[in-house]
Amino acid sequence: MSQHTLAADGSDLAPETAAKAAAARDALAERDGVLVAFSGGVDSAVVAALARDALGDDAVACTARSETLPAAELDDATRVADEIGIRHETVTFSELDDPNFVANDGDRCYHCRTMRLGRMYETAQELGIGTVCDGTNADDPGEGHRPGLRAVEELDVFSPLLDAEITKDEVREIAAAYDLSVADKPSMACLSSRIPTGLEVTEERLTRVEKAERVLREWGFEGFRVRDHDGLARVEIAPDELERALDPAFADAVHEHLTDAGFEYVTLDMAGYRTGSVSPGGNEGESEGEGEGDEGTDADGPNVDLGRRYPR
Repeated sequence: MSQHTLAADGSDLAPETAAKAAAARDALAERDGVLVAFSGGVDSAVVAALARDALGDDAVACTARSETLPAAELDDATRVADEIGIRHETVTFSELDDPNFVANDGDRCYHCRTMRLGRMYETAQELGIGTVCDGTNADDPGEGHRPGLRAVEELDVFSPLLDAEITKDEVREIAAAYDLSVADKPSMACLSSRIPTGLEVTEERLTRVEKAERVLREWGFEGFRVRDHDGLARVEIAPDELERALDPAFADAVHEHLTDAGFEYVTLDMAGYRTGSVSPGGNEGESEGEGEGDEGTDADGPNVDLGRRYPR
């Protein structure tokens, strides 16, 4: 069984949530084996934990590596799989091989998810596993433009959270009951969601976005995005962290670091961070069942030593 077991069929959960978690686990137990499309976010982590409880070694987590997945997220997925105690496989592919994805139209996530899940099915077949499942939860279908869900339906991917009507809030409650470290982790869309619809997705743009966001993460920001408007970086910071970004020390340091990353111009969006600001329907996109909805956390007040926090 997993290192993190749902105690007494969810005794730490509200009865309705515990019943839903048990239903999802029982549905997984009916399969001969499952491969979980695993991003390491809270949704796919809960599916992996339920699958590990239900099937033991017949449950496998699989993460797809590509140019759109930040290296830090792959490292996190590896760590979380180890935490759950589930076998973890990785596969490599490139969305940039598909001209439909590169074109970055309103169905970019459909093309991405189709390729990603296709690699999951190939891996499952190699392992003798007949079921691929993902972390789509009951809230996801109602979150606006979600073309990736069409790929899930077309490929007949099993979504145990959705089938058991488990909402995002309940996913986090179940993760906490499993004592998973990602219970409160903000959702993370892939790097291509930082590129406005209609502007081609290229390796150059993905790379400079990843470098820029790594800098902000190292500086302690939690709710942010760096949007790539063809060489102009539009930095979005969560409202409760925005005060830190208004300091001249931040302006100087972020300009230096982001131009070093490959941007020609660097701007701060005074409206702050919000999901989907460059995508149709106000939705950033999907990543293996992980919806959007990042939550910024309160940061240091105006007396912080910004010169030390933002090294140049």
